[in-house]
Amino acid sequence: METVKTKNKSFKKLGFTYLETAEIVVTLNTLLANYQVFYNKLRNFHWNVEGPDFFELHEAFEDEYNVTKKNIDIVAERIRAFGIKPHFTMNKTMELSQIEEPSKELSALEMVREVLKDFEILHNNMLDGINASLETGDVVTEQILTDFLSYLEKRNWMFTSYLK
Repeated sequence: METVKTKNKSFKKLGFTYLETAEIVVTLNTLLANYQVFYNKLRNFHWNVEGPDFFELHEAFEDEYNVTKKNIDIVAERIRAFGIKPHFTMNKTMELSQIEEPSKELSALEMVREVLKDFEILHNNMLDGINASLETGDVVTEQILTDFLSYLEKRNWMFTSYLK
């Protein structure tokens, strides 16, 4: 096992150097920020959705934020596996996130469209992480992100079908 020094601290890697994991960690930090903003949006959508599809969307948004909450923890713990601490304040999260909060109150259909827009951002972010992982030979991160991507693509199909 290789020992890597960073800021006068040593930590052990399972075959990866600090430089090899740098790009992976950057994409994971971006994903963590995106997921945290997405989670907050989903909670707000869950609480504030109105209209004839209330029950269906209220439940769908809850399902999404529960999965997102689990994924946030998985991503943060994967970053820790590389010896990095994910220090995220709200300011840091908003600075890194490509997902933005809505600037106005949204209708139920607009909320679904917003989720689909955010899915695209998450999808691209996950693909960046998968590519960085494959380049380094990090099959664990690649598998984590592939699992996330598989779920996201199914939910994208479902939310897209809802809008038809």
